Formats: sequence, structure tokens, C-alpha cells
Amino acid sequence: MPESRSLPVPDGLAGERVDTALARLLGFSRTFAAEVADAGGVTVDGRAAGRSDRLTAGTWLEVEWTPKSEPSVVPVAVPELGIVYDDDDLVVVDKPVGVAAHPSMGWEGPTVLGALAAAGFRVSESGAAERAGIVHRLDAGTSGLMVVAKSERAYTELKRQFHDREVDKIYHAVVQGHPDPSAGTIDAPIGRHPGAGWRFAVTADGKPSVTHYETLEAFRAASLLEVHLETGRTHQIRVHMSAQRHPCVGDAMYGADPVLSERLGLTRQWLHAMRLAITHPATGERVAFASRYPADLQHALDVLAEV
Repeated sequence: MPESRSLPVPDGLAGERVDTALARLLGFSRTFAAEVADAGGVTVDGRAAGRSDRLTAGTWLEVEWTPKSEPSVVPVAVPELGIVYDDDDLVVVDKPVGVAAHPSMGWEGPTVLGALAAAGFRVSESGAAERAGIVHRLDAGTSGLMVVAKSERAYTELKRQFHDREVDKIYHAVVQGHPDPSAGTIDAPIGRHPGAGWRFAVTADGKPSVTHYETLEAFRAASLLEVHLETGRTHQIRVHMSAQRHPCVGDAMYGADPVLSERLGLTRQWLHAMRLAITHPATGERVAFASRYPADLQHALDVLAEV
């Protein structure tokens, strides 16, 4: 059954994109808001508006959409999911590739929350039902360390730490070519790609995004980097390295060479969350966790070393 809303654009949303405004006004996800706009469900003063159109305060916004059923956590065992640490407040997992952090529209594969539920873990009920306990995320195609809150105090405190940039997040990435300089900082805002809403790009009106990198090893066709994220934008490492013309090897979405990817046996980006350090929400002590390369990424490294 279609639903609709009709309302003036408030002053606080002047200049915002249509999809961003719908997300804030109606609680839509950005993806769903873009779908509504693409389907012709948004008009401003009687004229159809696209997802990237900018709004003017005081204009009349009309939105019509067909609600989707909300995604829910379905317990599905993921034997490859490693439990690195577990106590009453939090659980740290080593996420394999092909597993999303939580359920979402359009994702039908396994999730971290579903795997934890299947294994008998109870997590915090804070946050939206399909994202309860989630304080940060990894792409389904990125492997490595994730922390999930089990208690309400852990959820609140860990969200604060991530927001205030008090969490150390160290990734390893193999990128094409050799970054010059071999170590440095990329400070470039990231926003939705203007031509493809499912991708991200360096954009003038994007959110502040800062990536620090250092070359650990240089191969003939690629480089192994250690990457420290100061911010945590969606696809941040992938977008920043692609913008430097050094996309992650295997990352077809952001311009990786398919020939090199095939030679290395990669079907996803070479990107792994290696180390994670937080302040424990109960004890106040600094705790750190580490991971190892999964088999597909180690294989790719071995092949690069032989060339």
C-alpha cells in the first residue's frame, strides 16, 4: 500500500540533496531514498526531483513510496567467523569475506549478527533492530576485525569512541603500482558518486575523510600498504586509493585491473582489517586485537612475491 507525505522544506535542509533530506526527514536509508527519487516519487513545488537535486527552504516537498518490509536478523551459522575476544560487554570477531555486518535491503547473504545469533550470543538491543549492537562496519568484501557491543553501556561508549576518533583501526591493503610518496596522508572529502549512487567518490561536498598510509613492501606490479583510518567513511580506503590511481588489487568497482586480479586469483578487493584497539567500556583499559591474512589474500601475496 503506497504511503505519502507532503511538507515544506525546513530551513535546516536548505541546500541538501533530495536523498539526504529524505533520509533525515522520513528516516529512510540513503539507498531507499535514492530509489524513491529514481522512481519518480519526489516532487518539489509540483516538479519531479532527482536524487541529487538540491532543496530550497520553504518549497513544498511531496513524497510517495511503497514501504519495504524491514530486514531482520536471521540466525545463520558462519563456521569461518572467528571469535577473537568475548566478555559481558563486547565480542570481537574476525569476519570472513562474503559476510555483511548486518541485514540490509538487497543483501541476502550471511551477516555477522546472524552468525552471532546462531552461535548463541546475545548482543545489545541499542540501535535499529536490524543493526542492534553494531558500532562500526566492514564491507561484505572486506575481511578482518569487528567489535560488536553486547551491553548497553558498551554500545554507548563504543559509539562515542568511534565518533571521537579514539579507536585505532589498522588495515593492510595491496594496491596497484607504487604510491609516491611511499608514505603519506590522503585528506579528501568523500560523498556519493554523482553518476552512480551505489559507489562513492572524492567530492567537493563530501564528508571530511583522512587516510594515513605507509608502504610495507613493494612488488613489481603492486604495493602492500599499512593503512590507518582517522575517519571511517564507507569505502574510504578503496575510494582514496582509487583517487590516487592506485586502486586496491581485485577491486573491480573502483578500477582495478581485471587481468592482474585474475592472475592473483582474487574475486574481491585485497583489503583486511588487521588490528583494532579500543578502550574497554567497563574497565577503562586499552585493549588491542590482531588478525592474520585469510587464505585468498595470502595466496595473492605469494604470487606477487614470485613475479
